[in-house]
Amino acid sequence: MSQIWISAAGLSLATIIGSLVGFVIHELPHKWNDTVLGFCAGVMLAASTIGLIIPAAESAGLAGWWLVLAGVICGMLFLNLLDLVVPHLHRITGLDTEAHEHNASVNRILLFVMAIALHKLPEGMAAGVGFNAAETSDAWAVTIGIALQNIPEGMVVIAPLLLAGVSRLRTLVISLAIALLEVAGVWIGYGMGAISEVLLPVMLAFAGGAMLYVVSDEMIPETHAHGYQKMATYALIMGFVVLLYLEMLF
Repeated sequence: MSQIWISAAGLSLATIIGSLVGFVIHELPHKWNDTVLGFCAGVMLAASTIGLIIPAAESAGLAGWWLVLAGVICGMLFLNLLDLVVPHLHRITGLDTEAHEHNASVNRILLFVMAIALHKLPEGMAAGVGFNAAETSDAWAVTIGIALQNIPEGMVVIAPLLLAGVSRLRTLVISLAIALLEVAGVWIGYGMGAISEVLLPVMLAFAGGAMLYVVSDEMIPETHAHGYQKMATYALIMGFVVLLYLEMLF
């Protein structure tokens, strides 16, 4: 149980650290923002494959390949469903424009907070589900990957709230609430993965598919939207290799 609490605390702390940095640096230049996000995309790509999908395949065995495939597809469909309900994380910050007609009447700030919160739960679940496996090194690799991604993400969410006129105190409270949602996600993921041995590979694959969707649909397009795609690509490869060796180290 202590490992799960440490994982949950680490993820929420990374979000809070990113938020505190965001109070100091209101806006990061696109060049460095895309480079940092590219690195995080590589970290999450490695975490989803090495830390989640491969352990899911090993747990299910050759005969259970369909469980892994179903889990990955369901994880991607789940995030796709969220995208139909809420705008993309980085698009809603005001850097780019994306409209959702059925959300036109919803308060922009509340919608922004909803978008982040709904994405935080699957991230926490991705970290928590891995602690049901006999070998927890993969779970720690996933936790590290998500934590590294949480820091720049925490920075990104602060600026639009402050620019929209939300007070610094209320912005801090919102950041803390979002961080706590990830703690809840860790325990939800752990609880669902502990239900049965059959469900464990499905949940691992589900979390891996959800992370792959975020990397492909959110992070990579964002890093390639401002003319700095080469730096972002090199940073992605570096992030992938860094987490690969961290997973080997742990």
